[in-house]
Parts: sequence; C-alpha cells; structure tokens
Amino acid sequence: MTSSQVDKQYDSDGSEVVGGDAPEEGYERGLGSRQVQMIAIGGAIGVGLFLGAGANIAKAGPSLILMYALAGVIIFFIMRALGELLLYRPVSGSFAEYSREFLGPFFGYFTGWTYWLMWVVTGMAELTAAAIYVNYWFPSVPRWATALVFLVVLFVANLISVKLFGEIEFWFSMVKVTALIGMIVIGLGVLTFGFSAAGDTATVANLYQVDGFFPKGIGSSLMTLQGVMFAYLAVELVGVTAGESENPEKTLPKAINTLPWRIALFYVGALTVILCVVKWTEFAPGVSPFVEAFAKIGIPAGAAIVNFVVLTAALSSCNSGMYSTGRMLRTLADSGEAPKVFSRLSSTKTPAFGITVSVLFMGIGVILNYIVPEKAFGYVVSVATAAGIWTWLMILISHILYRRAVDAGRLPASSFPAPGGAKLSWVAVVFLLFVTCLIAYDADSRVCLYVMAVWAAVLGIGWAILKVRNPQVAERRDPVFEKTG
Repeated sequence: MTSSQVDKQYDSDGSEVVGGDAPEEGYERGLGSRQVQMIAIGGAIGVGLFLGAGANIAKAGPSLILMYALAGVIIFFIMRALGELLLYRPVSGSFAEYSREFLGPFFGYFTGWTYWLMWVVTGMAELTAAAIYVNYWFPSVPRWATALVFLVVLFVANLISVKLFGEIEFWFSMVKVTALIGMIVIGLGVLTFGFSAAGDTATVANLYQVDGFFPKGIGSSLMTLQGVMFAYLAVELVGVTAGESENPEKTLPKAINTLPWRIALFYVGALTVILCVVKWTEFAPGVSPFVEAFAKIGIPAGAAIVNFVVLTAALSSCNSGMYSTGRMLRTLADSGEAPKVFSRLSSTKTPAFGITVSVLFMGIGVILNYIVPEKAFGYVVSVATAAGIWTWLMILISHILYRRAVDAGRLPASSFPAPGGAKLSWVAVVFLLFVTCLIAYDADSRVCLYVMAVWAAVLGIGWAILKVRNPQVAERRDPVFEKTG
C-alpha cells in the first residue's frame, strides 16, 4: 500500500478516518463490555482443559503445569500482536482481513476458510465432550443423540440475535469461572486443613515425589504441547467480536491485558492445586481430572456438580463456534471468496445462512459419535489444533509486516502497541513451528497434517476457479476502515 493511499483513509494526525463515514458492516453492536470481558475469559477455559488435561497428565505428570505456563506465555504474545492490529483497524473477521491486507488476497481467503474449518471441527469436539459428560449421569443414552440435541438448541439461539449469543456466553463463562475459583479454594482448603477423604494424601510433595516432576521425561512432556495448544484455542475469539463490540477501543485492550492472570489462575493454578490434592497417577485419559479430583475428595455431589460445569464449558465453546463460523463466512463472501448468499444478514442482523451451513457441517461430529464414539474426540482435536496454529501464524506474520509498515511510515501506529514489537511475534512463530514438528513426529496426531494437506489442495483448486470466474478477487484492495462508535 502506498503512502498516498493511506492518506486517503486518515486525517492529518493519522488517527481518524477521513470524513468519518466509512461504512459499518451492518452488524448490531450488541456486545457490551461485560459480555466481551466474559467471552474473553470463557475463551481461555474450554474442554481442552476440562477433558483433554486427563490424557496429558497421564503423559507428562506434574510437568504439564510447566507446559501450560510456557504455552500461555506464547498465547499472550499472540494476543498482544492481535490487539495491536485490532486497534489499528477493528473489524469482524479480523484474522482473514489482516492476512488479506498484509500478505495478499490468497492468504486472506485461505485463513478465512481455515478458521471456519477450525471452529467447525472444534464444535464437533465440544459436542463429543458434551455427550461424554451427559453419559456420566445417563450412561444408556447414545452419545450421538445427546450431541444432536445440543447442536439444535445452540443453533436456534445463535439465529435469534448477537445479544442473546452474548448473554448465553456470559452466563456459560460465569459458571466456568465461578466453579474453577471454587475448585481452587476447596483444593487449597484440603491442602491446608486436611479435610475430606483426600486430606491424608494431599500434599505439595505430590508434584515431585512420584517419579519426579518429569516422570516420563522431558520429551514426553513436550509432546503434550499439541494438546495444550488445543486447550488455548478460542482465546483469539475476542478479535472476531471486534465488529460487534460497543466500544472496541476500551473493551478489547482490557480483555487482552487480563489474559496473563486468567492463564495463571485458571490453567496453571487450577492444575497445580488438583495435582497436589490427588497424585498424577490417579488420572486417566478420557476422564475429566476435575471430576476425578472431586470424586477423590469425596464431597457429596461434588463430582456431579463439576461434571455440570465442564458440560457448560463444552456447550460454551460450541456456542462460540457457531458465532464465529457465520461471521467468517460473511467476511469471505464480502470479499468474493464465498457465495454471496453468505453475506446476507437476517432481520435480527445475524448471518443466519452461514450459521446454518456451518451447523450442518458440525453435524458430522454427531455422525462420528455414532460410528467411532471412542475415537471421535481425538480425531477432531488434532485437526482443530492444526487449523488453529495456521490462524495464529497468520496473526503473527501480519503483525510483523504491520510493524514494518509503521516503522517505514506507511501506516499509522496503533493505540495498543505490543510490548517488544515484532521480536516477540518472531519468538511465537518459532514456537508454533516447533509444535507443528511435534505433531508431525507423533503418529497418533500426524493424521491431521494429512487432512490439512488435502484441505490446502481443495482451497488451492477453489482459488484457481475463483480467479477464472472473477479476476478481481486476486487484486489487492485498500482496507475498509469501519466506524466503531
């Protein structure tokens, strides 16, 4: 982009859009500050922690705490990079838009569709997890039937309005946050005062006295990073809400800056407490470590209450997935990279057609639960992680290129600069490439790279067809700066 083009977009001070009449996307700015904050908090607490941590504890023991802390630092780097871009130009469907602006139209197209895939597959994982949780109470109910019921209920809620989505997500997240804090407090009480059935064996020494802090070796601990990164998928959802936030200049920085303490408390803190209360050898794959810990503590109905909480976590993430996919399809349609029908908004200002199509694809998760109920979760988690890593890489590379443009004077500086500039984005890029190598090394998760290779081929063919039908789709365009107030 040339300097003259930028001047057309901004006033002389470089901070305002000329004329102030840039078009809005048509969405209702119905997400208030409390909802954006809770969506951001809830996005960092999902089924990857509540269910996936069980398998990872079995692989890494107490060292899993360190893996969550390490990955959490990288996630913060990614979110600060995204935050700088969001305050430079807040836009719904941000990841695809920034990829399109800084890397070119093909990358915007590829990122938009891949983020859509990530959420469709994540939705399948959450439906699978929700069905597993319901089996805790009703073991005779088929998982596929439970998954189908939840899919339909959340679908209807997403069609009504963004305010209803925000309100549902607010209360889902409130349940998760309150419960996790309660778990931590109870766990600390068991450690301090020794009450409950687990009181006699609860001790900080459980972190190292059973075969050490790295019981399976550092290599085995590092292999859990792929599962750990899946647990952090959805923290970037706050970027998708930018186009529907009432005051993104205030709500987005606040939501992003609270990420470190959220990770420290809800991931590192919660895992540390339960691994002190219960020895790591007591946990097993396929069982929520939180449910298992409360069963060991022996609090009446405690395990059932925790099971309800982790059920809301799964439904919360699936709810977010439906929200995200509809918005991403509309962004792609507006850029000519998806059928125009996806750009239409319903009377309630929701991308109803895009949500509907996405939900139909999420229905594949119901089929998987019917065909391979024991393996469904593992299959979809690995694919979602690979798609999420691509999205994060595009955020980081877009940020690096944006900082180059700012340093060269071609673009105005953001009001929310990332600490360390582009340097920390480079660190995060190297880390994500390392995790990708771990995925390739692991025979069980390697299949997701084959799936992504097929996905890339399909998108490549689609891009070639698009360019023939509409050559303008491959042309670089000036970014649209939307009104945010």
